[in-house]
Amino acid sequence: MKPRRVRIMGVGRYLPKRKVTAEELDQRLGLEKGWVAKKSGVMVRHFVDGETNSQMGALAAKEALKEAGLTLSDIDCIVCASGTSEQAIPCNAALIYKELDPEHTGIPAFDVNATCLSFLTAFDHLSYLIDSGRYRYILLISSEIASIGLNWNHKESCALFGDGAAAVVIGPASEDEPSCILSSRMETYTQGAHLSEIRGGGTRYHPRTYQDSLHLEDFLFYMDGEAIFRLSAKVLPSFMKRLLPDSITLQDIKLVIPHQASIMAMRLMQKRLRISPEQMFIFSQEIGNTIAASIPMGIYEAVKRQRIKRGDLVMLVGTAAGLSVGGMIFVY
Repeated sequence: MKPRRVRIMGVGRYLPKRKVTAEELDQRLGLEKGWVAKKSGVMVRHFVDGETNSQMGALAAKEALKEAGLTLSDIDCIVCASGTSEQAIPCNAALIYKELDPEHTGIPAFDVNATCLSFLTAFDHLSYLIDSGRYRYILLISSEIASIGLNWNHKESCALFGDGAAAVVIGPASEDEPSCILSSRMETYTQGAHLSEIRGGGTRYHPRTYQDSLHLEDFLFYMDGEAIFRLSAKVLPSFMKRLLPDSITLQDIKLVIPHQASIMAMRLMQKRLRISPEQMFIFSQEIGNTIAASIPMGIYEAVKRQRIKRGDLVMLVGTAAGLSVGGMIFVY
């Protein structure tokens, strides 16, 4: 794979102001004190309190633009890469664009949805447009509201998630800059297609078709966590071999930023793939699983905490509904 000379120019993040502690969830779920913290590892997550996907996405985007030293008029394309939508149509990106500046017009705006791997998938595909010169600067945003779709009868899954948004500005890297994408890959294993899903909201389970038989549960998140882990554990080792270029080993990677699915899953991934504790960047105890926003939030946190600097080799990796696995190796 030919390296793509693409650079992350600025990062931004927004977390809702409402913090929900593990102890609060213990009470809501009627569990003994400490259950949520022990099982999920998430001590605090943020839930929206009136914020929308587009409002959160715009706030994260404004921070990324400021850090990149650009304005909205410098942007050639706006992409929202998320697993949750503010409404069926128009796309999240169009609503975020309006939220950024209702008077501004002309920038193409569209969505990419690969659930938890939406950001990684969008970053991968958009990098070709930058590398080819089709676009110069792209504003890429992941904005997620998980809390609205949680099934509070499934305590294992509802304890994991949080809301929030993250954004990056990506652009071309000059010849004297090290930044580039070296490798990327995504694979889907359809035997896991129904292991993580929300059945309602599309054309199959629609109020017009199932007027008398639709239930609230059809519109809430369902996950068979154990089955997802078993399938992921089976396919990830061979996937990693296909992701890593011949010239790079895991020991060469400065930081691995995984999708923050669950702390237990990340620890097991770390052990199975033989990633050192110093390499594995886990921070979901502070925000929970924010779906597609978790990977760009990881980039944001790694930059702000100075865990990575220009020239460092970084790996992004995760799983998504489908069941899909994806990864990227890039020079920050």
